[in-house]
Amino acid sequence: MSEATAAPQKFENILDIKSRIRRETDSIFGELVELRRDFHRHPELAFEEHRTAKIIADYLSALGLEVKTGVAQTGVVAHLTGDKATADSKTVALRADMDALPMPEETAHHFKSTVPNVMHACGHDAHTASLLGAAKVLSSLKAELRGTVKFMFQPSEEKLPGGAKPMLDAGVFRTRTPDAVFGQHCIPLLPVGQLGFYAGPMMASADELYITVRGTGGHASAPHRAADPIVAAVQIVTSLQTLISRNFPPDSPGVITIAAIHGGSATNIIPNEVQMMGTFRTMDEASREMGHRRIEELVHFTAKAMGVSAELEIRKGYPVLVNDDSMTRFAADASREYIGEMNTVEGPAFMGAEDFAYFLQACKGTFWQLGVGNRERGIVHNIHSTAFDLDEEAIRTGTGFTAYLAWKFLSE
Repeated sequence: MSEATAAPQKFENILDIKSRIRRETDSIFGELVELRRDFHRHPELAFEEHRTAKIIADYLSALGLEVKTGVAQTGVVAHLTGDKATADSKTVALRADMDALPMPEETAHHFKSTVPNVMHACGHDAHTASLLGAAKVLSSLKAELRGTVKFMFQPSEEKLPGGAKPMLDAGVFRTRTPDAVFGQHCIPLLPVGQLGFYAGPMMASADELYITVRGTGGHASAPHRAADPIVAAVQIVTSLQTLISRNFPPDSPGVITIAAIHGGSATNIIPNEVQMMGTFRTMDEASREMGHRRIEELVHFTAKAMGVSAELEIRKGYPVLVNDDSMTRFAADASREYIGEMNTVEGPAFMGAEDFAYFLQACKGTFWQLGVGNRERGIVHNIHSTAFDLDEEAIRTGTGFTAYLAWKFLSE
C-alpha cells in the first residue's frame, strides 16, 4: 500500500476514535458530575483521603483494571493494558490529586462541603472525576489500545512534603515505567472549554519561611530600656521586599510574601518575640539558591542592626514545574485535534506550585491548564478562595481530552 492511500486510512481512524471518545464521554458525563459532587461534599485533607481512595479503587476494579491501594499511604494506582499491546508497547502515566484544603466553603451549592473548615477549593474533586472518566472511556477502547495506561490518584498535593515524591519513592515508576506522564489543573482564568499549554517552566518552586525575632520586652512607655522585636520584625519584612527588585533580573520572576505576623498581647507591653511566616517562589533553581542565601543575610543582619536576634527556618518545598518541550507540543497538537484550534491556547506561567513537578523530573511529560471559568455564571473566583467554583462542563473536556491524548500517545 502506498503512502498516498495509507494516510487517509489513518486519518479516518483518528476521526473514528475521536467520535467514539466523545460519545463515551457524553454517555458518562452525568455519572462523573455526581462523582465530583460526592467528592466535593466529603472533602478529605492530605493523607486522610481514605473514603475518596476507596471510591476510586472500587470504581477502577469494576472496570476490570489492576488496582493497587495504599501507595504512599492513601494513593491508588491502576493499570489498563490494551489488547493490541506488545512487549515493545509504550506506557503512559496519567495523574490526578485527591486532597482538599483546610478552609471553609462559602458557596450556595446544595453539594457544598459537609465537613467543617475543609473544602475542595482547588478543583481536585474535578481532577479525580475526570481521570476516573478517562479510565472508563479508555476501558471501552481496550480492544484498540496499543499499550498500557497507568492511572495515578495521588494524595497530599496541598501539604508538604506532598504525595508525588512519596509515590515515586514507593516505586510507582519502577514497575511499568512510563514513557510519558501527563496531568491537568483547573484554572478559573481560562474559560470552560479551553485548554492551556506552556512549554518550559510553568509553575514556581515554593519554599516556606519561618522567622522568630527575639528581643527584650518591657514597658511600652520606655522603649529605650527594651529591644523591640516588633519594630525589628517590620524592618525585616521591608528589607525582604528588596530581594526580588534588587537581586533578580527584571525578566526573572520571583515572589516573597510574609503572610503572618504574631507578637504582642497588650497596648502597653513590648513583647519578647515576634513570629512570622511566609513564602518564597522562583522560576529557576539558580535564583532559588541565591534567594535562600540573601534571605539568610537580610534576616540576620537586619535583626543585628536593630539590636535583636533572629532565627530563620527555610523549608524547601516543591521544585519548579518544567514542562517538556516535545511533550507539550504533542499534547497541544492533540488538543487542536480534539477540541479545535480556537480552544487550544498558550496558558500563562504563574507562581503557584505543584508537586507534579517531581513526576516531570522523573519522566518527560506536560501539565496543562483546564479552563473552568464562566463569567456569565459568576465563576470567576481563583483557586484557594472560599468562593471557588467551576463550570462542570470542564469535566467533559478534561475526561475526553485525557482519554484521547493517552490513546494518541500509545498509538504513535
